[in-house]
Amino acid sequence: MTEVLLTVGTRKGLFIGRRSGGVWQFDGPHFNAQAVYSIAIDTRHSRPRVLVGGDSAHWGPSVFHSDDLGTSWAEAKKPAVKFPKDTGASLERVWQLHPAGPAAPDVVYAGTEPAALFRSEDRGETFELVRPLWEHPTRAKWVPGGGGEAVHTVVTDGRSADAVTVAVSTAGVFRSRDGGSAWEPSNRGVSAVFLPDPEPEFGQCVHKIAQDAGDPDRLYLQNHWGVYRSDDAGSTWADIGAGLPSTFGFAVAAHPHRPGTAYVFPITADSDRVPADRKCRVYRTSDAGASWEALSAGLPGGAHYGTVLRDALRTDDADPAGVYFGNRNGEVYASADDGDTWQQLASHLPDVLCVRAAVIA
Repeated sequence: MTEVLLTVGTRKGLFIGRRSGGVWQFDGPHFNAQAVYSIAIDTRHSRPRVLVGGDSAHWGPSVFHSDDLGTSWAEAKKPAVKFPKDTGASLERVWQLHPAGPAAPDVVYAGTEPAALFRSEDRGETFELVRPLWEHPTRAKWVPGGGGEAVHTVVTDGRSADAVTVAVSTAGVFRSRDGGSAWEPSNRGVSAVFLPDPEPEFGQCVHKIAQDAGDPDRLYLQNHWGVYRSDDAGSTWADIGAGLPSTFGFAVAAHPHRPGTAYVFPITADSDRVPADRKCRVYRTSDAGASWEALSAGLPGGAHYGTVLRDALRTDDADPAGVYFGNRNGEVYASADDGDTWQQLASHLPDVLCVRAAVIA
């Protein structure tokens, strides 16, 4: 019987849900009073590993891992993610934990604030700074976005362990084709309406990137104004926002099995930042952005103000796929049928910062 693990990171701890036989059970909070900004569920080995980036107001940020689905947790004796002294920087937050593809089965990436990429070769127990990105010649001109200056998205290519793409607030998309030794801006076609030059080489405020299930070179991007698609691994981008009630938003997720299928949660613009038209709706494309449909069956029907953040909309790897999102109202919703219908799994949680889900049996 298929069992799904759902992890929900909130401003005050981690909550873990398990679905077996269609019934959900939750426990938590784990890491009570810690803000959990990043989670990864690594299923590349026989025993899944759950990685969590916790942020304690007293002890500071750290990375924890569990090999028994959250029953117990381990933390490295020394800080797992730490800036070398010569950088003059200190870790503020781990925004992203990303297991690399099958070509690098023990590699995990961490994206941080200040904006940096770290690489682990022991499944997330210890990390090393990827210096070529930290020392990129454009770095002096990177500026923080509303949420800070961070590497908040990492995308890897299952065909090659050397291909890595990151998104930085607010520097845009950067790609490496040689395992992180060299990086190039990859923002051609992505607009930056808040800058004097609306189409700069870098400086875009990218909110999230997701990779298509059928073609690793096809990427979907939710920008600070604008939804885009790339068919060449990020070399160029095309606007696919037509048909959405707003092209502003934070989250984008791709279907795990269906090519051309992705999900966004449109938000009203900068000054408001609530669901577009004040309606709780996920939008799905099944044709790589040529058209969009609103998904609302089972979601609240009245005025709604629950904003979905960049890592709080995700899919699992089931078939049909589970789709999940949490919002700043502390609500968590799930669909077990590719987004066609929804149910509320939790309410009155702390502010939901991120969700991750995976089939574990």
